[in-house]
Order: sequence, then C-alpha cells, then structure tokens
Amino acid sequence: MKITNAEFIISAVGSAQYPDDGFPEIGLAGRSNVGKSSLINRMIMRKNLARTSSQPGKTQQLNYYRINDNMYFVDVPGYGYAKVSKTQRAAWGRMIEAYFQERETLRLVLLVVDLRHAPTADDCMMHDWLTHYGVPVCVVATKADKISRNHLPKHVKQVRTTLGLSSDAPFVMFSAETGQGREELWDIINQHASVNS
Repeated sequence: MKITNAEFIISAVGSAQYPDDGFPEIGLAGRSNVGKSSLINRMIMRKNLARTSSQPGKTQQLNYYRINDNMYFVDVPGYGYAKVSKTQRAAWGRMIEAYFQERETLRLVLLVVDLRHAPTADDCMMHDWLTHYGVPVCVVATKADKISRNHLPKHVKQVRTTLGLSSDAPFVMFSAETGQGREELWDIINQHASVNS
C-alpha cells in the first residue's frame, strides 16, 4: 500500500464532530498502552503522526487520521486503565459503544492485543461485544518481533483460544518495529474499505 498523504484531522468527543465526507473508517480498539499509535505510524510509514505516550489512558477522544484522502483510521480511547475515574470510564464507554453501533461509515475494527501475553478480560469483552453486534473485526497481535520463532505458535494459539477465534477469523501478527504484517493488514483493510491500493 503506497501512502501518498496522511494527516491528523480531529479529536472528536461526539458524533457532531465526526467527519461528514463519507469516507470508510477503520477503528482501532485495544487496552491502554498496547501500541495502537505505533501501529498507525508503521502502517502509514510516518514516525510521529499518531502521538505515542508512555502515559496510559492519554487518548480520551476518537482521534481521526485521514489516509490518502479516501479513508480514516480512528483511534478510540484505550480501555482497562485503572487510574481513570469510573465516571470518565462510563462516559468513554457510552461514546465508544455509540460509535461502534451507529457509525455507518465504520467498515472494520482492528482489535489490537499484545502477542506476548494472553488477551485480558477487557480484550475478550471487547471482542465478544463487537462480534455480538456484527461489527467486522480483525485481531492484530503486536510485538511479534519480541517472541522467538520457536515460541510463536504457542503465543498465537494462546491469543486465538482466549478470544475464541474461529480458524478463518482475520488475524495478523504485527511488529511496529520491523513492519511484519503491514502488507497483510493493508490487504484486509482494503477488502473492507473497498479502496484500491
């Protein structure tokens, strides 16, 4: 996938702020600090478009990134971060649920997990919720470069089993460091977004 243009558009806190140009949207969900920003930056081959932070829970809005003037990546607030107040967590939850359920231009959600560890209860809940509501989802297991080749099958099985993935469910091993999985993930995204690479 050749990226000719990528830019940050808006941090939206509600539907009134979402772009209205009708471009397909690819949502990114995952627990705080799982590496969604790093994934976005590697996918578009830019170092700092999506701001990475060592402070979990920093993304508190839906961050829209327009890619090639024909689609958006939408980074949603990370979940599972304990230092956020219950009130704020509930507000995020309502915003994210409404976005996933009601946004007609949403084509696919990338559920980002860490391949080194078993998915958390929050990861499982998010996956179950998305599949229950019929939202297309692709599991992206990051940090693939941190695991030796001999141990990869065990870790892949752990993620698949914990999330209850079927054998044909979209699943990509990814590394923001090396770029592993980038082209495979773009293929899946383009299939859902109906955008030619």
